[in-house]
Amino acid sequence: MRILTEFGMGTSLRRGDYTEAAARAVRNALWRNSINAAEVFGFDKADMRLTVEIGVARPERVDVEKVAQVFPYGEVDIRVTEGGLDVPRPEGTGEATVIAIVAISVGFDMERAA
Repeated sequence: MRILTEFGMGTSLRRGDYTEAAARAVRNALWRNSINAAEVFGFDKADMRLTVEIGVARPERVDVEKVAQVFPYGEVDIRVTEGGLDVPRPEGTGEATVIAIVAISVGFDMERAA
């Protein structure tokens, strides 16, 4: 059962690194919130089920395993879809600025608690 959803945005300004932009978006969503959902429902933090949706212009360039390492606990399911934004560099050279958007849904297996 989903309890809450957190949102974040991350960028790679000069290197065009989609994985780093996605990881920064995850950190943005996680570290600007302090939600004790596990404790409220009597679960351990390791019991969290985290569904992560990442939007970037080039989904195939995101290393999902590296992004998963950002999470300190919980069972993580990551899906990368087309979204976000690539902003061309003003001088027309090098990689675009990459913007990643993330939605993290936090839930628990409530039947297991019964």
